[in-house]
Amino acid sequence: MNFTAELHEIKLSGLYDGLRNRLNELQKDQSKVSASRKIVDDALKDGSAYYGINTGFGGLANQRISDDDLSTLQQNLILSHAVGVGQNVPKEISRLMLQLKVHTLAQGYSGVSRETFSLLLEFALRDLIPVIPSKGSLGASGDLAPLAHLALPLIGRGHFWDESGTIILDAHEVLEKEKLNPVELQAKDGLSLINGTQLMTAYGAWILEKSARLLKLADIIATASLEGLQGSIKPFDAKIHAVRRHEGQRIVAENVRQLLEGSEILESHRHCGKVQDPYSLRCVPQVHGASRGAIVHASEIIETEINSVNDNPLVFPDGSIISGGNFHGQPLALALDYAAIALAEMANISERRTYLLLDGHDGLPKLLMKNTGINSGFMIPQYTAASLVSENKVLCHPASVDSIPSSLGQEDHVSMGSISATKLLQVFENVEHVLSIELLCAVQALDFRMPLKPGKGISRFHSFIRDHIPHAAADTYFKEFMEKSLTLIRSTDLLEAVESVSGELQ
Repeated sequence: MNFTAELHEIKLSGLYDGLRNRLNELQKDQSKVSASRKIVDDALKDGSAYYGINTGFGGLANQRISDDDLSTLQQNLILSHAVGVGQNVPKEISRLMLQLKVHTLAQGYSGVSRETFSLLLEFALRDLIPVIPSKGSLGASGDLAPLAHLALPLIGRGHFWDESGTIILDAHEVLEKEKLNPVELQAKDGLSLINGTQLMTAYGAWILEKSARLLKLADIIATASLEGLQGSIKPFDAKIHAVRRHEGQRIVAENVRQLLEGSEILESHRHCGKVQDPYSLRCVPQVHGASRGAIVHASEIIETEINSVNDNPLVFPDGSIISGGNFHGQPLALALDYAAIALAEMANISERRTYLLLDGHDGLPKLLMKNTGINSGFMIPQYTAASLVSENKVLCHPASVDSIPSSLGQEDHVSMGSISATKLLQVFENVEHVLSIELLCAVQALDFRMPLKPGKGISRFHSFIRDHIPHAAADTYFKEFMEKSLTLIRSTDLLEAVESVSGELQ
C-alpha cells in the first residue's frame, strides 16, 4: 500500500503571513482534527493497548491504564512534565511555538480532541502567549518540558505574557477575563500537546527567517569597509566565481559589484601599486558565500519540519495508530548547530575588517579619529566585537554530538537539539552586535574619503547611517552609537534604503 500524506505547507520566506492565514482557515475548517479524533475514540473501544492513549509513558509504557483514569493520565502528564527552568523563551518565539503546535495538530495525524484543539487555536487567535522556560528539553521525545508549559494554560495552570511581553500573568485569571473555560484533557490529548519539536523549530524559524536579511546586510557592510579601506574590486570579478561553482559565493560577489557601481573611490586608486588585500576583504565572497550555503541548508531543514508531523503515536486515515519516533530532534539539532557555525563565521570575518579599519592604513587615521592620545577613538568597540567573536567560538561547540539516556533507558539516545536552538539565538544576537560595530567603523572611514563618493548603494548606506548617527570627531558615549546601529540592523529600513538605489540584492 502506498501512503501519501496530505500536509498543509507553509514557507519560511512567508512564515508569519502563512501562519496567520492558517489560523484563520482553521476557524472555519477543523475536519481533519475531527476525523483523526474519531479514530482514537474508536480505538479505545476495541480493548487493545495503545501507547500513551491507554498506557503509561516512556519507561512506564507497559502499564495499562483503566478507562476511568484516562483523563487523569493526560492531566498528570502535563503537570509532571512542566519542569522547565532558566530564562523564559522570548515572547515572539513562544508565539511561534504556539502557532506551530496548532499547525501540526491540524494536519490530522495526532488524534487530539476538538475541545482541546479549539481552545489552543483560540489562544493563538487571541494572541494569548504562554510563558515557557527555555531549559529542560533533551530534544528527543520532542520538547517535552517546554511544550508542557505551553499546554498548562489549557487546564487553567501556568502563565501568559501580557501584551508588552514583560509582565507574567496568572493563566487562570487571564482565562476568566477572556471568558474561556479550561478543558478536561481527553485520551491522547496531553501526549499530542507535548510530543513535538516546536521549541527547536520555532527558534530555528525565527532566527533563520531573520538571517536572510542579515546576510544581505553583511554584504553591504563588508562592501562599505572595502570602500573605506580602498580595497580592490578585482577579487569580485564574475569570472573568478564562475569557475568555483558555489552559488553563495557567486551571489555575494555579484552583490558587492552591484553595490560598487559608480564608485569614485574605486576610480581614485584603480592604478595604485597594491597587489592584494587581506583575506577579510579579498575573500568576502568565499566566506560570506559559504555561510549563505549553510543557512540555506538549515532553512530547508526547518521548513521541512514546520510542515511535518512530529507527534507519537500517529493516527492515520486508514484507522491505524502507530508508535514511532518522529519527535526525535536529530535533523534539527544538526542543522541548528551548522547554522550557528555559519553565523559565527560572519562575525569572525567582520571583526577582522573592523580591526583593519582601525589600523591606520591607506590614508585612514589610526583608530578612525584624528586627535588620538586624548581620544581612544574606536579602539574599545573593537574589543567588544572581539569578545563576542570569542564567546561565539564556545557557543559553537555542537550540542548534537552529546546524548544522555533518560526515562529509565527507554530514551537512550537524545538529540540535545533544544540546546542547539537556544545557543543559536545567542550566537545570532552576538553576530548582530559585531556587524553593528563594523558598520560604525566603516561609515567613519567613508567620512575620511570625502569628497570622493562610494558606489551608489554604499553612498545611500552612508547617508542613511549619518541621518541617524553622527560622525565622531572626538570620544563620545559610543554605547549610544552602538545601540542605534543595532536598531538599524534589526529594522527593515536600512536594507530597503540601500536597495532603493542599488536594486534588489540577492
